[in-house]
Amino acid sequence: MTPEERQQAADALAEAAASRTPIAPLTERWDGMTIADAYEVQLLNVRRQVAASARVRGHKVGLASKAMQQQVGVHEPDFGHLLHDMFAYEEEALAADRFIAPRVEVEPAFVLGRSLAGPGVTVADVVRAVDCVLPSLEIVDSRVADWRIRIEDTVADNASSGALVLGGRPLRLVDFDPRTVGASLSINGEIRQTGSTAAVLGNPLTAVAWLANKVATFGVELAEGDVVLPGSCTRMEPIAPGDVVRADFDRLGHVAFHVEGAA
Repeated sequence: MTPEERQQAADALAEAAASRTPIAPLTERWDGMTIADAYEVQLLNVRRQVAASARVRGHKVGLASKAMQQQVGVHEPDFGHLLHDMFAYEEEALAADRFIAPRVEVEPAFVLGRSLAGPGVTVADVVRAVDCVLPSLEIVDSRVADWRIRIEDTVADNASSGALVLGGRPLRLVDFDPRTVGASLSINGEIRQTGSTAAVLGNPLTAVAWLANKVATFGVELAEGDVVLPGSCTRMEPIAPGDVVRADFDRLGHVAFHVEGAA
C-alpha cells in the first residue's frame, strides 16, 4: 500500500468507530494489504487519538489461542494498543451503543512494574517485570461488518479492541502458576465458555515476551505501569443489552460488568 492508501484505510476505520457504522473489509478494497501495512494503519489511528489527548495505558495480544484463531479464521497472534478510555470499572454498566458488534473474552491481565523493551525479551525478563496479575474481561469489537476479517483487517482495526474491565484482586507471580489457571465465562448466570491460561501460547508469559519483541519492530516498548492482556483463555461470546457478564478464575478471583441500553 502507498502512504496515501494507508491513510485512507485509517480514515475509514476512524469514521466507522465514530459513527458506529461498520465498513467492508479493508482487504476487499486493498487486496494487496500486508500485515506490515495493517500495523502502520493501526499506528496512524493510535497517533491520531494520542494527538487528541488519549493516553496509551497498555497493549494486548490478540488471537493467541488456537481456539480464537480457528473462531476468527486467522493463523497467528496480533497486537493492539489499550487507550485510557477503554478501561471500565468493575461492576460498571457499559453502554451498548459505544460498540458495533461486541463480544467478550476472558483473560488474566499483567501489570508491569518495569518496562520491557525488545528485541530479545525472554520469559525471564517478563517474570522480573510483572508486578501483579488481575482477572479481566476484554470486550472486543470490530469496525468491519459482520466480523468478516482476515488477519490484516483485525490488525489495522487495533486488534479489534473495544474495552476492558479489570478485577480488583491482584496476585504476584510467586503466588500461583500462571500456566494452569482455569477460567469460565458466564452470561446471565449461564456458563458459556471454559478454558485455561495454558491455551495462551502454552504460557501467557510467553505471549507477553512475544508482544514486547513484536512491538519493538515498530519502535514501541511496554512501559512501566502498562497493562498487558496476553490473550483469551476461551472463545469469545457475543453480548447484548441487559447481559450480566462474569469471569471466574482459579486463584485470581472474579470480575463482572453488565451491558445497558436498548435491545
